[in-house]
This record gives sequence, C-alpha cells and structure tokens, in this order.
Amino acid sequence: MSDPTDQELSDRYRAALEAERAALREASAQTGEARKPVTLDQTMVGRLSRMDAMQGQAMAAAVEARRHGRIRAIDAALARMGEDEFGWCGDCGGFIGFGRLDSDATAMRCISCAS
Repeated sequence: MSDPTDQELSDRYRAALEAERAALREASAQTGEARKPVTLDQTMVGRLSRMDAMQGQAMAAAVEARRHGRIRAIDAALARMGEDEFGWCGDCGGFIGFGRLDSDATAMRCISCAS
C-alpha cells in the first residue's frame, strides 16, 4: 500500500481535531467558575469546607492545564497540516501510520521512533 497524500491525511483527521479542540474550549469555558480562587472568609465556611473547596479548585486547575496541553497539541497538528508535515514522523520522515494516528491524531513520531 502506498503512503497517503497530505490532502488525504488532512481530509481524514482535520474535522475530528477541530471538533475536539472546540469541545475542549467549551469545557474550559464551562468550568471557569470551579478554577476561581477560594475565598478565605471564615464567617462563610469552616476550615474543612474551605480545604475541600481549595482541593476542588486545585483539581479543576490541574484538569484545565491538561486540557490546554491537549489544545496546544491539536493546534500543532493542525499547523503541521498547513505545512504538509502532518502524518509524517518528525524523526525519520516516514509515515506515522493510520493505526497510530487513529489512536492519537496529534502523534508526531512513528512507533519505531517513539519507542
């Protein structure tokens, strides 16, 4: 089987990457309130409730950091599409493979080079 063209790769993966990026941005917008700093007004909540709130805020911030990392990876993959480099290993230059790209379309290396 011959290697796919850059257009075939773009046609196969662009819509899914753009949809995932939109969903991540929407989730980020919807969870903004959970990431706001916890107020330390002791008349409002007790110490344990405040600690729970701070832990929840820290977990929401960690999820947001992972979400932004994924958005950056998607943006990089879409940029590689524009440069006709998407789907090609950044190390050896070979085709990454449909199986790997189907699993993670942001992959930048083939299985051999990633190992």
